[in-house]
Amino acid sequence: MNINLSQKERMLLEDGRTQEDLCVKKYQSFSNQAEDPELKRLFTKLAAEEHHHLDIINNLLEGKSPNLSHGNKDESSLSNNKITASDAPHTSESPISFNSANDKILLQDLLSTEKYVSNFYDTSVFESANKEVREALQHIQREEQRHGELLFNYMNSHGMYDVK
Repeated sequence: MNINLSQKERMLLEDGRTQEDLCVKKYQSFSNQAEDPELKRLFTKLAAEEHHHLDIINNLLEGKSPNLSHGNKDESSLSNNKITASDAPHTSESPISFNSANDKILLQDLLSTEKYVSNFYDTSVFESANKEVREALQHIQREEQRHGELLFNYMNSHGMYDVK
């Protein structure tokens, strides 16, 4: 099926493509910078999900119906298994404490990014007339909110975000 985009939808999707590309690059870069191995894995998995979002948007911009399900098992395992900070190894035998100031800065940056991107999709959903575009953007927004939840849970469980 060929999707006909309004000028507004095209503009929103182009902005979304820019945001998703930035998210992919941030998660990939921050994965290399993170000290905690579990955080590195989380960032790598989220980078793959952000890349999937980029694929969805590119398909829409090309007038194609996007595939909203993830293509490979590693990407979908994040959705199915709901990786959380509690999954990270926390044994008293662990010789290294992974509560670093550097990891906290990376997490704060990414949580702020996810808040911004989720807000962007909230507005975009309301400004899309095409049902298929709207449903794709809603799908991406739900995943962005889950990314924020995963980051928050990691931070909270490591004493980096106190909700008092």
